[in-house]
Amino acid sequence: MSLQMPMVSIIVPAYNVDRYVRRAVQSIQNQTFTDFELLVVDDGSSDRTGEILDALAERDIRMTVFHNQNGGAPAARNYALDRARGTYVMFFDADDWAEPTMLADMVAYAEQNRLELVVAGFYIDTYYGKGNDFVTEVKACPSNVYHTQQEFRAAAWQLFDANQLYPPWNKLFLRERIERIGLRFRPTFWDDFPFVLDYVRDVERVGVMEQPYYHFIRQRVESETARWRPDMYDKREEEHGWMLDLYEHWGLSGDPSSMEMVQRRYIERLVGCIENVCSPECDLPTEEKKRLIAEMISTERAQVAVAVARPRSRMMKAMLAPIKSQNAALAYREGTFISFVKRHNTKLFATLKARR
Repeated sequence: MSLQMPMVSIIVPAYNVDRYVRRAVQSIQNQTFTDFELLVVDDGSSDRTGEILDALAERDIRMTVFHNQNGGAPAARNYALDRARGTYVMFFDADDWAEPTMLADMVAYAEQNRLELVVAGFYIDTYYGKGNDFVTEVKACPSNVYHTQQEFRAAAWQLFDANQLYPPWNKLFLRERIERIGLRFRPTFWDDFPFVLDYVRDVERVGVMEQPYYHFIRQRVESETARWRPDMYDKREEEHGWMLDLYEHWGLSGDPSSMEMVQRRYIERLVGCIENVCSPECDLPTEEKKRLIAEMISTERAQVAVAVARPRSRMMKAMLAPIKSQNAALAYREGTFISFVKRHNTKLFATLKARR
């Protein structure tokens, strides 16, 4: 490895992704911008992931592979962060891929505007069936450089609304700032969201690029977002608390547009929690499921959110009706239907979710 500091450190945690990791790494290696280091952490894989990574690294001096015991994605990302040397940091998932001009365009944008954070558009490619059929959804906001911290904060609700501020992988982070604020990934399920929230909390120079580059792949039935999780509701409650705290810190807890987004975000995810309870993988008795749903939808938080939220579609408005009326039986039937569609018609589920 050259002693010269690379412009970008690209960090990839990899665990049992031997079917996908070659495409991910090669999409990085084939970037038109070449001044980067690629730090891949094999997180205790039991398949051929490690072998594939070692073979790819043999032909590329920019790539370093670390073989660690399984500790989860947060630990893997932090391990690589501790060793990163780039001016900027980019995170990448081992089953995704990127367009070849991603780094060149994002680095040029950051350098030209002296940015602490670059946020680019991205694709969600949802695969369905047994072949290579997929539907693509583009998540993006118009290109803009926010010249002041307050300007960014006032517009952030639009970025949250377009899913631009949740994931770490459509972004270029200034590494000096990561180190200055002592930021690392928390050892928790869905660890990327709090990392981004902590970074944007007091960020000053932010630029948005409308062009999508990164392809987030939805196809693995074993992925984190597809499982039944007994702790999902508690996690969503925690996340909502983070969002409320962020907007209070920003002095925008009274801003109508920002608060409508925060409350709509919460209530949409509450629907996801209801669907999670209604999944066949949840082995609780039906009456117990209904009891849990009744508890979820009757809280003050839920009722405030459903009163403030302004659904963007008639479908979403109908889905919120059982929550507004606190009708647990109807919410259960709705959650069971959503779960059925999610499991049996991935294409339809992805299309409906995109239009909510």
